[in-house]
Amino acid sequence: MTRVALPVRLRLPALSARTRRRVTIPVAAAVVVWLLLYPWLYTSYLSNTLTQWLPDTSTAFVILAFTVMGLGLNFVVGYAGLLDLGYVAFFASGSYVAGWLASQQFAGVTISLGGTAAKGTPGIHITPWLVILAAALFSAVLGVLIGIPTLRLRGDYLAIVTLGFGEIIPQFVNNGDNIAGHNITNGSFGMTGIDGLGFGNRLHSVFSFLPANFLNEIDSRWYYWTALALVAITIATSILLRDSRLGRAWVAIREDEDAAGAMGIPLMRTKTMAYLIGAFFGGAAGALITLQASATSPDAFVLQISIFVLSMVILGGMGNVWGVLVGGLVLAYVNYKGLYAIGNTFNSTFGTNVQVPEYANLIYGAAIVLFMLVRPEGLIPSARRRSELHEEEEEEREAEAAAHGEIGGTPA
Repeated sequence: MTRVALPVRLRLPALSARTRRRVTIPVAAAVVVWLLLYPWLYTSYLSNTLTQWLPDTSTAFVILAFTVMGLGLNFVVGYAGLLDLGYVAFFASGSYVAGWLASQQFAGVTISLGGTAAKGTPGIHITPWLVILAAALFSAVLGVLIGIPTLRLRGDYLAIVTLGFGEIIPQFVNNGDNIAGHNITNGSFGMTGIDGLGFGNRLHSVFSFLPANFLNEIDSRWYYWTALALVAITIATSILLRDSRLGRAWVAIREDEDAAGAMGIPLMRTKTMAYLIGAFFGGAAGALITLQASATSPDAFVLQISIFVLSMVILGGMGNVWGVLVGGLVLAYVNYKGLYAIGNTFNSTFGTNVQVPEYANLIYGAAIVLFMLVRPEGLIPSARRRSELHEEEEEEREAEAAAHGEIGGTPA
């Protein structure tokens, strides 16, 4: 009789918890040291040999800032299972709050509270560290206001509504130069001359190694370290909330919302908390990017940003902090450095003039389709997510193995 052929599957040997710790801790420590010393290593040793492939501190800062947004969206999509296509709205809100509180946008008043601008400069100039916090809190409130009317929906309907809000916010800032006779956002021109991040002249006079304004430094290493600190805070928050009562409630809603409600979990409050926390970190990242760019414009807040950040979560591994971290770093690197390096290498090798970054959307689309076919759970999925996607495969393999045993075995 014909034997049933079983598909071949590569299985790595299982490691004990002790062995995993022995491997993970030194590797994690080495990565942390590398990241902390990267600006110095890049300037002193790497800039002359690997400039084409390694990002400078300014590009590395942007990569880390977008990774923060990916980790923030993971609260909504990965933990609570809510599909959000309008995350760019929180990026925009945080960016414009930074513009309001650290520029001459409202030149009719002169308010200075530890800002990096010179004393007497018209406008509102608050210490940039408070600006980041204010932007994050404002975005969190916006997340609640958006979540209350939308989170009663599910699935595709929720995605469409969040997509709508993601389009409304950029249109609002684009037309916010004449709201009841007041110029709130400066319209399509955006805001420029935004104060840079820094410790201010007072602290700089006491501790000279702390720069008064990061924009006056020769590179963006201080912005890089600030973004790295924000990544660490976001990771710590993700881990703490994942293992908390709220995190378990998110997982219950993601697995079966009806069953979670029947068990007494307050659905609206729990889902709104996911939106609030995700928006908080999205707004903080938006403010940080704006304080480094010293400008903001409605043209920067397009749908592609939401899709890009969502791709970090999906490709990295929904619900897994480390997976989203890796996915965010990889995708942001490819977008802001990798494609340019690939294009330059290709053109110098074959003598062509192909602008590879112009085909970014095509490359991303093909990569996502291929990745979803080969590894739909993401680069580093959570154990629950992996078991969900491969449960049917395992059942089929067990059934085939049982059939194989019956067919190939010798009857008693």
